[in-house]
Amino acid sequence: MAAAHKASQIRLPPLPSIKDVIRLYKLRALRELSQNFLMEPRIIDKIVRAAGNIQNHVVCEVGPGPGGITRSIIQQAPRKVIVIEKDPRFIPTLELLADACKNKVDVDIITGDILKTDISHFFPKDVKVNWTDPPPPINLIGNLPFSVSTILIIRWLEMMSKQQGPWSFGRVRMTLTFQKEVAERMVAPILDKQRCRLSVMCQNWCNVKYMFDIPGSVFLPKPDVDVGVVTLTPMKQPKIQLPFKLIEKVVRQIFSMRQKYSIRGAQTLFPEDVREEMALKMYSLADLDPVTRPYQITNLEFGRLCEAYNTILSKYPELEKYDYRAPKKQATCLETAEDVD
Repeated sequence: MAAAHKASQIRLPPLPSIKDVIRLYKLRALRELSQNFLMEPRIIDKIVRAAGNIQNHVVCEVGPGPGGITRSIIQQAPRKVIVIEKDPRFIPTLELLADACKNKVDVDIITGDILKTDISHFFPKDVKVNWTDPPPPINLIGNLPFSVSTILIIRWLEMMSKQQGPWSFGRVRMTLTFQKEVAERMVAPILDKQRCRLSVMCQNWCNVKYMFDIPGSVFLPKPDVDVGVVTLTPMKQPKIQLPFKLIEKVVRQIFSMRQKYSIRGAQTLFPEDVREEMALKMYSLADLDPVTRPYQITNLEFGRLCEAYNTILSKYPELEKYDYRAPKKQATCLETAEDVD
C-alpha cells in the first residue's frame, strides 16, 4: 500500500499523448533501425509492472524512443531513470519528460548505441550488492529493436557470466521485449520445436520467464510479428560453470545441425583429420548417446558435453583455436584421442 501511495504521488503535468508527440515532432519509425512505437498505455503499464516493484530503484531503459515506457516508469516513483537512445530525433521528447518530472525523479538521457555503451557508469555506487545477495535495486527495461535483440542478450549474458557492466552491481534483473519467436526460444524446454542455442544460453545463467504476448497491432508501424515480454533474473550459480566462450562455442556448433544427430554438429568443433575420433571421445566422456538430437539434450547434458570438450582441450590446447567457420584449412598435429581420460 505504501508503494502504491508513493507511486500515485508521481503525477506528471499534462503532456501530449505519445501519438500526439509523434505527430508534433514529425517522428516516424525507421525501418533500418527496426523501430516500432508502442502506442497503447495499458500495455505499456503492463510491461513496467512485469518488472515488479521499482519504487526507489535505479531503472535503465534501453531504446525509449518517444518515451512511452519512460512515462510509465517515472510514475512508479523510481529513484533514478537512465535512458539510452541511439536516435537523436527522440532527445527533445525525452527532455520534455525529464523537465516534467524534475525535483521528483532524476532522469539521465544518454545519446548512444547500447552495444557500445557501458551503462554501469551511470549507476549510483551505493546500490551495489554482492552477487549472492538478493538482486540490487536496479532494473533494465526495454522495448528492444528486433535487429539487435539477440546480439544484445548474448552480449549481456557474457557480461553477466563475468559479473561485468551492470552485473558488477549484483544480479541485475531485466524486463525486455523480443520478437515472439525469439522470446519463445529463450524459454523453450527440451523437445520443444523452438529449442536452440539461445534457450540453453539464457537458461544457463538466468531464471527466464515468458510474461505475456503483445499483439503487433498496438505498434506503429505494425510489425509482421507479435511481441513477447520476458523477464530474466541472473542465477547465483550457472548450471555450467565454465567460461562463456567455451559454452557458447559448444552449444552453437551442436545446434548448427539441428535436425541431425547432435554428434554431427559436435564434429565441427574439431579439424577434419581428427573430427570423428574426437567427437566420439567427447560423447563418451559426457556419457551421452551420439544419435541424440540437439533439441533432446538437457541443460545438464550440455554441461557434461562442455566439460568433456574442456577435458579434450586440456590435453590438446591447440584445438581451442580451431574455428569451423574460418578459412580452410587449419592444420593440426594430433596423434590420437585414446589418452584423453
